[in-house]
Amino acid sequence: MKPFKTGVTLSATVVLFYALCTLVWLALPESFMNFMNVLFHGLDFRRLQTREQLSWWSVIYPAFVFAVWFFAAGAFFAWLHNSLRGEK
Repeated sequence: MKPFKTGVTLSATVVLFYALCTLVWLALPESFMNFMNVLFHGLDFRRLQTREQLSWWSVIYPAFVFAVWFFAAGAFFAWLHNSLRGEK
């Protein structure tokens, strides 16, 4: 398993799903909130909603943070996997 490739793959996957999640929320906000509440065992995500307009920064900044964090997690996972198997 190649750490860099695994990191990039995981990072791209998470950012893609984050973008899709954002698009679904924009298109179907009520249905999306119902889905999120069911997915997380009844937590009420509506309480987190604000009346503020959605900005590009509020979408791009978390995507960037996810990209960096999940690249590191994926690279570490591959490195650890290789280390535990005795591979270089």
